[in-house]
Amino acid sequence: MKEEDVLKFLTAGTHLGGTNLDFQMEQYIYKRKSDGIYIINLKRTWEKLLLVAPAIVAIETPADVSVISSRNTGQRAVLKVAAPTGATPVAGCFTPGAFTNQIQAAFREPRLLAVANPRADHQPLTEAS
Repeated sequence: MKEEDVLKFLTAGTHLGGTNLDFQMEQYIYKRKSDGIYIINLKRTWEKLLLVAPAIVAIETPADVSVISSRNTGQRAVLKVAAPTGATPVAGCFTPGAFTNQIQAAFREPRLLAVANPRADHQPLTEAS
């Protein structure tokens, strides 16, 4: 990872987590600040980005990528990711059956699904699998 990449992460604020920590996220935490906010390990984040990048690039049509967040904390991020990439954003309530019911007007078949919170967004994950 180059120094300029680290500076971009720091400028964007991607290294700042929340005050709650799930046990499955402990491996991605660098340390905890005195005010209770967790600092995300940028090296681990970079490794995971390099792992997923070939899968994202392999999608020919950007609209075949769905980016989903039902929680308020992730909705802005979903819209910010979808705008420059051309991905299909679902910020807010996911319509059940949107990936499985072909009669539905909102039906679509994404080739790649990115969710902000797997627990909160379990419905689209279940339908896409």
